[in-house]
Amino acid sequence: MHTYKLFIEHINVTYLTPTGENFTAVEDVTFGVEEGKFASIIGVSGCGKSTLLKAIMGLVPHRGKVYIDGNEVKAGQVAKECAMVFQMPTLQPWRKVIDNVTYGLEIRGVPKREAEKRAKEIIKLVGLSGFENYRPYQLSGGMQQRVNLARALAVNPSILLMDEPFGGLDAQTREYMGLELLRIWRETKKTILFVTHQIEEAVFLSDVVIALTARPSTVREIIDINLPRPREPSLMEDPTFLKYVSHLRRIIREEYNRAQNSS
Repeated sequence: MHTYKLFIEHINVTYLTPTGENFTAVEDVTFGVEEGKFASIIGVSGCGKSTLLKAIMGLVPHRGKVYIDGNEVKAGQVAKECAMVFQMPTLQPWRKVIDNVTYGLEIRGVPKREAEKRAKEIIKLVGLSGFENYRPYQLSGGMQQRVNLARALAVNPSILLMDEPFGGLDAQTREYMGLELLRIWRETKKTILFVTHQIEEAVFLSDVVIALTARPSTVREIIDINLPRPREPSLMEDPTFLKYVSHLRRIIREEYNRAQNSS
């Protein structure tokens, strides 16, 4: 456990349904992510990927333990060492870009001048210099998601949790944002845990891919992605890349069929 930046142990998430029954979304999930690594979580739709990320962040009640740098995150508390990027930008529409980016710093009591200085550095990092005074409605979907990412990075988290952050983007913008994310990851050296439905995206971005079973989700397989970095789009035509994709696609297909047969 001490070798991991993030280690989760026997995580279980159970909800109470409107009919009063217990519904288990995540069951006995254990894995670790090493410092500075890019890890992705994949699984069939509805298997509990997003729920697992929220449990790690402390946003939903769960059983089991979450460790960051070997220290247990107290049950019922939000993991302050983490920041989360959701699929939808969730920006405050009345705030300018720079004010959206400073929001998390304001909550932490950082003085305004210091917060704005930090925000400008991060806005430059995500490629939005010159857009500081724009409001969200004036930005494209990809640019809004850059602001969302900047807001998360501004608080300087140890771990970045990303819940399908490119899910609402078109394919071309999504590929471009993936390349930009890798650039930002290299520059910041953050530990990233990234949820996606896209198998090719998971393989292209990651050092390791964690494949979950159908609901209730547990770990089906952890696959180390041994592909060279930095990565360019041409890598997607590499036979080794395609072999990883084929293997993961078979896992997802088997889990989908298992879910259909058990329903």
